[in-house]
Order: sequence, then structure tokens, then C-alpha cells
Amino acid sequence: MKKEGEVRISSGCAISGIFCRDGKRITGEAIKKSIAVMHNRSNGLGGGFAAYGIYPQYKDYFALHIFYDSQTSREETERFLDKRFDIINLSKIPVRQTPGISDAPLIWRYFITPLPHLLQDSQLDEDEYTSRATITINDSIDGAYVVSCGKDMGVFKAVGYPEDVADFYRIEEYEGYSWTAHGRYPTNTPGWWAGSHPFSLLDLTVVHNGEISSYDANRRAVEMYGYSCNLLTDTEVITYILDYLTRKQGLTLKESSEVIASPFWTTIAAKNEEERQRLSYLRKMFSSFLITGPFSILVGFRGGIMALNDRLKLRSLVAAEKENIVYFSSEEAAIRVIEENPDRIWAPRGGEAVIVTLNEEVR
Repeated sequence: MKKEGEVRISSGCAISGIFCRDGKRITGEAIKKSIAVMHNRSNGLGGGFAAYGIYPQYKDYFALHIFYDSQTSREETERFLDKRFDIINLSKIPVRQTPGISDAPLIWRYFITPLPHLLQDSQLDEDEYTSRATITINDSIDGAYVVSCGKDMGVFKAVGYPEDVADFYRIEEYEGYSWTAHGRYPTNTPGWWAGSHPFSLLDLTVVHNGEISSYDANRRAVEMYGYSCNLLTDTEVITYILDYLTRKQGLTLKESSEVIASPFWTTIAAKNEEERQRLSYLRKMFSSFLITGPFSILVGFRGGIMALNDRLKLRSLVAAEKENIVYFSSEEAAIRVIEENPDRIWAPRGGEAVIVTLNEEVR
């Protein structure tokens, strides 16, 4: 008999999301309850959460969450940061001992801002300056993994079932307006702490159910632009593709969704001339960033969330609304457990992005 983790379950993994359009900050209890309903989609080899609006007192600083394998890697990373950033605050991330979580690395949090004279000399904006530093740490410092580096947000992940990960990180003590969660069932890649979802760069986070059959082509494409995929899982590349398309190429999230889940040529041909030209341009210009294979993803960003299926909808994705709150999950039951009577519930179509942002008055 095969052991847990050795058998391939193609429908495994679970995603869930909660977004408050009015900016109301809620604790992590609801997202923990939602993802726990889908316990059987995981196997204890990865779980995690992304939350936005959780650091209002430090909202103007980059919040780095870093895993360390050793005290040596921590000291080397802190020397690297101290030379390039003003470190406003640093501390261990508070955790509690949880039976389902073991072999934890050192887990530290830093609130930082680029040193002004170095930022000016670099001729970069602060996002590019910080993202380059993050990639350098992950690439060059052995045993150091930056798992989160955005403003007023954070990623909390581990090897374990997601509800155990929530207990370990004391998720109930954080309050945010946006939450995503993931329960992992690795199929092609190992289960390890930094390889759990969500994956993050600056304020972008991605949780993913499915597989990327185009991973090698996508990875080679993003690495041409300075990114490095070193976390041993396909999902990481989605984050870098979206960062490249939105931050570096200036595409909207909707346009980016039409790149990674581009309509078929036959579908494009049936559009009116203006739309046909627009979609054809996106598909031809960014052909290396078309993602093939089954997927449903939730993309968190500062001030919003996007849900997207592959164009054939080969993975489940359900959405719901109740007044100012929007819910997403792999199963309807995971929404009903926290909102029994939504105003609307639906299954987004394949390749059709659902993008939700904060109400204008609270942005």
C-alpha cells in the first residue's frame, strides 16, 4: 500500500478566499473554518494563508516574512538587509506549539524601507529595489527564504493541514480585509515549508489548485526577465508572470488574465473586430506566458482579489456574495459553513476573471 504523499490525487488541493469590499477587517477565524471543511483535499504536506490590512501601524513599510534554516543564515540575511534598508522593526513571528506542525524553521518578520541614498543611486522605484533584494536573498543566501515582502500584508505557511497552520501562526489574532487560504496535496513536487502556498512577491499572492503543464516554458520565459524559480513547485511561476505583466508591462489584471488563460483562437475569431485585435495582440505579444493545464487560482493584491479558472474550467471554483463580502472556494460547502445564505452564488466560467476591489471610498 502506498503511503500518504506517494499517491497522486489529481483533484487534490483546496483554495478559499474572503474579501470585504468595505475595508472591514475580520479575524482569521472565518478563513480557517472555511478551508478546514476541505480537509480531505489536503494530505498534511502544505497549508497557508495570505492576509491584507494586517499591519496598519506599519502600512508604509515592506513587511518581510523570512524562513531560516539556521542562525548563520539569519545573521547573513540581516547583514544584507542592514546594508540596503532601514530596518524599522524586527522580531520572531509569534507561533504556538501545535501537534500537527513540526520541524519548523526560524521564522522572522522585518518592517523595512529602502535607504534613500541607495534607492536614488539605483534609479529604481522602491518596489523594484525591494523585489530585486528579495530575489537575491532567495538565490544567494543558503537557508534563507523570503516568503512575503509586501506592504500591510503577510503570508503564513507551513508543512501541515491548513487548520493546523492557522493554529500554529495564531491566525485568529490577525485582522485583515482580505484573506486567502490553501490546503495542499502535492502531486509532482515535494512538500516543504517554503514550497507551500501562498506564493508571494511584493503585494501579489497566489494560491492554486491544479497543475501547470507549461511550467518549463513559463519558467524559462520569466527567468529571462530577472526572476528565479527556486521553490520547487510550479505555482511559483504564476506569481512572477503576474508581477511581470502588471507591474513591469503595465497590463491590468483583466488583461493579464487574458494572457495566462487566453481564449482559444476560434473564440477570438468570433469577437468583434476591436476585441479580436486586442485579444490577438495579447496572445501573440505574451505567448510565453500562456498557462496550460488545469487550474483555479486566487490572486491577492493590495486592495483587491482576483479569481480565475483555466479556460476549460478543469478545476472547481465557486464564488458568492453577501452584502459587502465576497467569497471564493473550491467547494460550495466551504462558503456555506461561514455564510449560510449568500445573496448570490455562482461558478465563474473558464478563463473569465472575477476581480473584486475595495469600494472607492475606502481605497
